[in-house]
Amino acid sequence: MVEIIALYGSPRREGNSATLLERAVAGARQQGAVVEEVYLRDHKISPCLEIYQCMKNGECAIRDDFASILAKIEASSGIMLASPIFFYSVSAHTKIFMDRCQSLWVRKYWIEKQPFGRAELTRKGIFISVGATEGKKLFDGALLSVRYFFDVLSAELWKTVLCRGVDRKGEINSRRDYLEEAFAAGRELARVLQEQQSQRSASEKT
Repeated sequence: MVEIIALYGSPRREGNSATLLERAVAGARQQGAVVEEVYLRDHKISPCLEIYQCMKNGECAIRDDFASILAKIEASSGIMLASPIFFYSVSAHTKIFMDRCQSLWVRKYWIEKQPFGRAELTRKGIFISVGATEGKKLFDGALLSVRYFFDVLSAELWKTVLCRGVDRKGEINSRRDYLEEAFAAGRELARVLQEQQSQRSASEKT
């Protein structure tokens, strides 16, 4: 069974990016995937405090909800992340969680000394985002952050759903194009992960 984790990064529990992620989750579930939803705003997650304990064993020294969410990510084969845009980047809730994954970067590249850019990407991920303007570079900063965040999670940034010109709560409900795109992205992610799982199972039997 394919397991996917959906990370809601919006400050609003029922915001536009959250609505889109709900559609992606529905698509993945329709395809038969098991999806666990995590609303980052509902968890106690401290910013990185640069304690540097992670340099010893690759584990963060701060004891809060971060570790339990990370365990769910590591148990999954797919990731869905949604965040609105703030100053050309992701929300504070999303960025705090990203920064705590610095411990994974230390483990992967400092302790295990894996070569940059050549590590196996065992997961696939979707990034869903909403921004108020129509600017061509609206999502550039967030995409850079997400790409490297996914890298420490051994995940490929497989697909994006990027929505321009959407701001006020509920506006996304009138954008059927984006809603359908998110649903299709979730369904396709589940399908691709199922195919990969079947291929692995077949190779293990031979």
